Amino acid sequence: MKIFSHLLVYRRFLLIVLTPLLLLPLPLIIRTKEAECAYTLFVVAIFWLTEALPLAVSALLPAFMFPLFGIMASKEVASAYFKDFHLLLIGVICLAASIEKWNFHRRVALRMVMLVGVNPAWLTLGFMVSCSFLSMWLSNTSAAAMVMPIVEAVAQQIVRAEAEVDALEMSYSNGSTNPALELDENIMECETSDWKEKTKEADGYDNGMGNTVCTIENENEKEKEKEKEKEKNLPPAETGRKSREDKYNGIFKVMCLCIAYSATIGGLTTITGTSTNLIFAEHFNTRYPDCQCINFGSWFILSIPITVIILLLSWVWLQWLFLGFDFKSMFKCGKEKTAREQASAQVIQEEYKKLGPISYPEIVTLVLFILMTLLWFTRDPGFIPGWSSLFPEYKGFATDSTTALVIGLLFFIIPAKTLSKTSNGENTVFGYTPLITWKEFQSCMPWEIAILVGGGFALADGCEVSNLSAWVGNKLTPLGSLPLWLIILISCLIVTSVTEVASNPATITIFLPILSPLAEAIHVNPLLILIPATLCTSFAFLLPVANPANAIVFSYGHLTIMDMVKAGLGINIIGVAAVMLGIMTWIVPIFDLYTYPSWAPIISSTNSTGL
Repeated sequence: MKIFSHLLVYRRFLLIVLTPLLLLPLPLIIRTKEAECAYTLFVVAIFWLTEALPLAVSALLPAFMFPLFGIMASKEVASAYFKDFHLLLIGVICLAASIEKWNFHRRVALRMVMLVGVNPAWLTLGFMVSCSFLSMWLSNTSAAAMVMPIVEAVAQQIVRAEAEVDALEMSYSNGSTNPALELDENIMECETSDWKEKTKEADGYDNGMGNTVCTIENENEKEKEKEKEKEKNLPPAETGRKSREDKYNGIFKVMCLCIAYSATIGGLTTITGTSTNLIFAEHFNTRYPDCQCINFGSWFILSIPITVIILLLSWVWLQWLFLGFDFKSMFKCGKEKTAREQASAQVIQEEYKKLGPISYPEIVTLVLFILMTLLWFTRDPGFIPGWSSLFPEYKGFATDSTTALVIGLLFFIIPAKTLSKTSNGENTVFGYTPLITWKEFQSCMPWEIAILVGGGFALADGCEVSNLSAWVGNKLTPLGSLPLWLIILISCLIVTSVTEVASNPATITIFLPILSPLAEAIHVNPLLILIPATLCTSFAFLLPVANPANAIVFSYGHLTIMDMVKAGLGINIIGVAAVMLGIMTWIVPIFDLYTYPSWAPIISSTNSTGL
């Protein structure tokens, strides 16, 4: 037993040592550049999937393995680690840092929820829409971390109001008086302190989240067993109380899950919304430089219907699964608000009042955000000439990263304060401080993702130079005999399954160099396979450790793993179905998907693919 305990403790170290040793016969026996590149690819992929090493550290392995095998020179490999993608990421992170610093995200989230209403079902939808909107422009992790404390406070207040109403009804039935419904105004302060502790756990989900999840799950299982024993001999009054507690737990579960899932769903909408979209865009533009069809505007047009479908169906699914879906009560007009609706409205209004009037830095951040979005949309919209057509002699020089970088630099230039006058009419003197500082930018910049993506580009370049991509393409040619929809569905299901146990960026980085040669080998438009696979890579809904947004929400302790598995399975099915619907209908005319494009390489093959 001691040996097994030691092996368990050193399992990561053993995996790091044994993986390259066990795979070493591949390059030693075959002795081709394809085998040597495959050896590097397998080692890096295993380290990414198991996270034996940090993702960024594993991504650095091609930087010295390719030169050692003679596949690429060190200078060539190094150039792959910094691409146009990184400039785009820097500009987006500047915007995200300013939004977080000046608390603009809370104003957006609260305002959108106030517009939707306080009916529990509509309230949940309001939180989902606001969180999805934020995750279009910020990372999914940041969006979930920003909105979750507000959701927790509202959910706590709803349960308190429900408990007061239940006590009121019981007191009336017993003929006694009872106090008026009181709202706890200090709920946010308590939750803020709890949130700080829980955020520490969630931020380290890669390393310690497994222990946190197991601890919470074990505690929940023990509590469940005790409750089951007590339920056997409960009087009728206690049975009613138990059913009310189950309803309260359902409210917490729905609100927590709606944030975890909407943070992921919203990221699908924009190229900058999630790292997988950015990785796809850079990989595609690098592999097919003659195709200038993937940009911010085209991606938004193809993905926004998919996002809306998944978001609405997920909302219905979560409501039905945990609370039941009562259409009559939802769509009744002029109905008097219940106690919990009044409690929710009061919490949201009080939180919005605490923000005060919109400040100067928030206004500047909003203006720059709108300007960045407009420049992205109008650069090359496709149906009309964009502003990039003003420079015909430099066609293709300006990209989305150019816009992001220009606007991002303005956050370091525009002052965060304006001159204010004293009672004597003199201007007050203040030190010049920009909207964001370099330290604030560094705290938001995901350097791990930047290095991970660079490692993926290096692997892709190595596969091309060593002809491993061509070899894989030839071996995958027989798949052309299958129906095209089945090939797309299989690829979607594979990446959806893998991304549940591996990080989303690592999954897409592994599969893009495989799926691109597959599309070329069976002579179909590469976008027809790459777009669905990219979208499905984000569908990590089943497990708390599948992505950071899930981990943050799970750390609040209202969910069990089975709750997330039940809910996530349904949303995975909804997501894959919505992607398949999109790729077979409205996305086809956008890119003329049923025609093999001139910008893709022509590979001689006798196989053909039927639609």
